[in-house]
Amino acid sequence: MRRLIFLEQTARILFHAVLVGSLFLLFAGHNEPGGGFACGLVAGAAISLRYLSGGIADVRRISRLAPWTILGSGVALAAATALAPMLAGRPVMTALGASLHHPLLGDVRVATTLAFDVGVYLVVLGLVFMVFEAFADDSATAADLAGIHDDAGDGDDTGESDDTGDGIRDVERGVRP
Repeated sequence: MRRLIFLEQTARILFHAVLVGSLFLLFAGHNEPGGGFACGLVAGAAISLRYLSGGIADVRRISRLAPWTILGSGVALAAATALAPMLAGRPVMTALGASLHHPLLGDVRVATTLAFDVGVYLVVLGLVFMVFEAFADDSATAADLAGIHDDAGDGDDTGESDDTGDGIRDVERGVRP
């Protein structure tokens, strides 16, 4: 497995910028294009970029939670906010809201639609993580997908083997180059 340093560094910078962009879509999605599904797909693209730069290990380091926990909490949040208006005697999925005054932001309207969109966002993120867990190769990176291989097959580009004499290479020991 050969790592592309340029892609790794670019992915580290772009990953956070794309996540901030997805959060912007989440909060702007009530009055403009966006919302839970669209911003979840944008965040999924950021996760895909991390997979291409560092493999499934980098994807697993993004979240401490298991993918099904993220997905399940999203379903629970979306279902709770969809059913909450029934407690007030209104139809399912009716938007409830309140206006709050914040000293720095001014008047802010808080609605259940934002909580529903956050739930959908978490569902999409959970599904993206689950897809990578199910189908990702533990050692694949962008260099591997592009067909760039080293000659010795030991994970570095020196052309020399990492065999220490005991017949076990560093890659087999789990040491990442």
